Amino acid sequence: MTQHSDSSTLYEQIGGAEKLRELVDRFYDLMSLEADFNGILKLHPTPLSGSRDKLFWFLSGWMGGPDLYIEQFGHPRLRARHLPYQIGISERNQWLICMCTAMQDMQIEEKLRDRLLQSFYETADWMRNREG
Repeated sequence: MTQHSDSSTLYEQIGGAEKLRELVDRFYDLMSLEADFNGILKLHPTPLSGSRDKLFWFLSGWMGGPDLYIEQFGHPRLRARHLPYQIGISERNQWLICMCTAMQDMQIEEKLRDRLLQSFYETADWMRNREG
């Protein structure tokens, strides 16, 4: 991925809708294929198509692209929507490792990957609703 100016959105830096969709699909493919991610896979309904779409729609707006999630569902209320699921350190770490691996597989530039991972960590840690 090429270097972008600091004034461009994360959405633009990642490559827009097509690349973001590829990232989300790779994330869920890894979650389905790798036993290391069974903990977070079990938290998702099957099939994963709805989860894939919701993450894509959410990340689109979160990264400065079209607010697809908000247009369909209103405010994301991330913590409230995740409260029914037992999310601890293990689930947080599985999510982050899965997303990091997906970004590496997509060859997302290291600087952008690090910036995203920092933000993802903060959000994923905020989602925790149990110890361990």
